[in-house]
Amino acid sequence: MRGVLAAAHRMSRFGLWFGGTLILIAAVLIGVDVVLRKFLAQSIGGADELAGYALAIGTAWGLGAALIERAHIRIDSLYVLFRTPVRVLLDVAGLVLFVGFFALVAWHGRGVLEQSWSSGSRSQSALETPLIVPQVIWFAGMLLFFAVGLVLLVEALRRIAAGDMQGVVRLIGTRSAEEEVEDEIRALAERAKTP
Repeated sequence: MRGVLAAAHRMSRFGLWFGGTLILIAAVLIGVDVVLRKFLAQSIGGADELAGYALAIGTAWGLGAALIERAHIRIDSLYVLFRTPVRVLLDVAGLVLFVGFFALVAWHGRGVLEQSWSSGSRSQSALETPLIVPQVIWFAGMLLFFAVGLVLLVEALRRIAAGDMQGVVRLIGTRSAEEEVEDEIRALAERAKTP
């Protein structure tokens, strides 16, 4: 299972870089479009459309990395007051509901994807983008997220069966303030080592 978890880490890291790069390119494209409009009264046709695709795709591809890094926002006001077994139960339930919700989104997205494919849908802009292209890339990101979520769920259940409750908390629990401070100190130490 460790190999599968490591592969999920690698794939989600790729998804994070891929999605982040798309969003960065979209930001540059919009910036150039704004400058062109302001100073030359020209426009890059379809910049907003391309940025919309980049945002949707980038988000879908980044979800898995955020799940593995436990970076999704949680409101943990009461969570920190519970004992570890209750936290683990809440973490597993939260993971199931979270991944289940996005599985439902992907399921309905698949229907839209099939419709775009069968009807040859294109965007209603000057670009006339075949909608199947951004939709397939978005859907692939959603599948990656779903796969990462399943891997984490199976690993969490394996750790529960082994009695490793702290391992479950480290895998899918809310990041504590101490963990965040430790990560910042470690990152600072690594930056200090780099010339």
